[in-house]
Amino acid sequence: MLELAPLLVSALILGLLGGGHCLGMCGGLMGALTLAIPKHQRGRRFRLLLAYNLGRILSYATAGLLIGLAGWALANSPAAMFMRVLAGLLLISMGLYLAGWWSGLTRIESLGRGLWRYIQPVASRLLPVSSLPRALLLGALWGWLPCGLVYSSLLWAASQGNALDSALLMLAFGLGTWPVLLATGLAAERVTAWLRKRSVRVAGGVWVIVFGLWTLPGPHQHWLMGH
Repeated sequence: MLELAPLLVSALILGLLGGGHCLGMCGGLMGALTLAIPKHQRGRRFRLLLAYNLGRILSYATAGLLIGLAGWALANSPAAMFMRVLAGLLLISMGLYLAGWWSGLTRIESLGRGLWRYIQPVASRLLPVSSLPRALLLGALWGWLPCGLVYSSLLWAASQGNALDSALLMLAFGLGTWPVLLATGLAAERVTAWLRKRSVRVAGGVWVIVFGLWTLPGPHQHWLMGH
């Protein structure tokens, strides 16, 4: 478990710095989720947001477990190296996207649109959210929304070759995205405005690029760890 700790921290930071991307994917839903709740009922609004994000994060962990099983099956095969290289390249591409330097990675999101076509109608019927179970279920369904950042993180998690580790990494990634979406749902203008700043997006993008380079196998990993 101690060996996994640095990776868990990295997954947490990846989710946090990738929060700007989450604003575009789920930010609108955060507003719709609490639109029907009066502003003076802050406690209820907060509980619904917590339940929604808990469901979303658990869906990430479930996806991590499922794809981790595939990674475990390939851990001792030549495909394991290919998966790690692909995960690193996807993370680099995601960093370029977060920094606003290249948007080609958004095309990968089309891979999940077939599944999302069946999930979205079910999720839409849960709106407006009026109870904690509905909020939890909505989050669990919305977690399968096609997202390049999530796909990149999933491949990276699967490249570890352990299903439980993959699930834990995706859980940590989801927890990293929590503050951003929670603040958005509570209309925390200062937080969301700060995350939309060009300098913050570039800093987050550079971090993800460096993390992608570190994911790629090779002697450069020791140099990056030293810095």
